[in-house]
Amino acid sequence: MKGISFETVQPVAALEDLVESFWILTNESDEQKPAIVLPDGRLDVSFHFDNRQYLGLHGLETGPSQVEIAPHFSMFCISFRPLAAEYLFKAHLPVLPDSVTLLPADFFNATIGQFDDVRQFAALLTNALLVLIKSDIDPRKKRLFDLIYESHGAMSVAELADQAGWSSRQINRYFQDTFGLSLKTYCNVLRFKSSFGHIKAGKLFPEENYTDQSHFIREIRKYAGVIPKELARNREDRFIQFSTLPPP
Repeated sequence: MKGISFETVQPVAALEDLVESFWILTNESDEQKPAIVLPDGRLDVSFHFDNRQYLGLHGLETGPSQVEIAPHFSMFCISFRPLAAEYLFKAHLPVLPDSVTLLPADFFNATIGQFDDVRQFAALLTNALLVLIKSDIDPRKKRLFDLIYESHGAMSVAELADQAGWSSRQINRYFQDTFGLSLKTYCNVLRFKSSFGHIKAGKLFPEENYTDQSHFIREIRKYAGVIPKELARNREDRFIQFSTLPPP
């Protein structure tokens, strides 16, 4: 997107199960930029300053949402894997879908004035997160999410339950109690996100275990609001995740 810069830093190995990335998005132009945010299977915590510091915990998205990026606006953000919810945000559960919860400004014991770029941000927040994570990750839940990511959301609930050693009923209760949605819904969102790369490359046919072309088109429209061809075209770079993907 013209005038929009995006930079990301990957987490250290000790945080890889909980953190996907640290990033900054900046509108360097003098114009307000409209954009559409797509579901991508992540929880985000955004840092921004408007007279005072705001920290927003963003739940999992289940549909496209329109945003306006103000001129010369910068937002630092941490993208979390959903597994992080109970280990970092237990007091704020459930993290409901399509919602934003304001966190205390000192939640991470860090303020925007302490960092000037995304690398400083990542270093400071890495130290804070390592202090906040006080318990070991449940191996069944780690195994469950590993299977979901490895299959790009294509495995059935029954298959996931069998291989994770956890009943379907327990898994769905965990998802409802923690994220306010079912495991199947989350898997569908992750499968949609996994289609971004090949759709951007112009491959407008299913590659992520969709039943057929009609199913593929229907699911893309459900989560993006447009058919695959329109998503690939990304007119005026309005789909922000497509605009920040590396070239195919």
